[in-house]
Amino acid sequence: MIVLNRPADMVALREQYVAARPFAHAVIDGLFDDDDLEAVLADFPSPDATRWVRFDNPLEKKLGFAHDESVVSERIRRFLDAENGFEMLLFLEELTGIEGLIPDPYFRGGGLHQIEPSGFLKIHADFNVHPKLHLDRRLNMLTYLNKGWRDEWGGHLELWDADMRECRVKIAPLFNRTVIFSTTDTSFHGHPHPLASPPGVTRKSVSLYYYTAGRPEAERSAPHNTIFRKTKGWWQK
Repeated sequence: MIVLNRPADMVALREQYVAARPFAHAVIDGLFDDDDLEAVLADFPSPDATRWVRFDNPLEKKLGFAHDESVVSERIRRFLDAENGFEMLLFLEELTGIEGLIPDPYFRGGGLHQIEPSGFLKIHADFNVHPKLHLDRRLNMLTYLNKGWRDEWGGHLELWDADMRECRVKIAPLFNRTVIFSTTDTSFHGHPHPLASPPGVTRKSVSLYYYTAGRPEAERSAPHNTIFRKTKGWWQK
């Protein structure tokens, strides 16, 4: 069983979520039981232990998990299933006010992520329509698995304003820290600076994306892939 530690004051947390800038988001420490995440971390595949999808270009240098070609442990599978389960969906709906959330059984672009030293992910807004289910992408949930993470290693998740004038929020990828945010065409985010961790120390996370059948009219746009935006020195690795 995966333990979800629901915050005691959901009303206050929802108010903070909706009012957060540059776009609706929440940073929650200890959302999951530490032992559950310790188990996921213990089974987390190293960069060469299994098949990863490798991205290496001026916009992203990272590892994504090839779920259709690799096998995850029972403990990792249990955690992923719980994040797609009814208890999590009800919690997310209560937090965000977005009703009718639908999980992604295919983990399109989600699941396990890993960034090696010198890796990065430039500032972007995510694809907006699921290519198989044709549902609207509404919510991202990122849970970090990095114990003993040092601030000078970088790897912070940056949230930028809609005009791409400045980074408004930086979030360190600490163990059992979960970031939840609403996804629109202007929810610009990323990890744009090369990771400065020591050799062999990677930035590990589990990413889940949630959808609805339709979205508010003001948020509608034609289906698109990831939208990258330029920042100062964005081309530098």
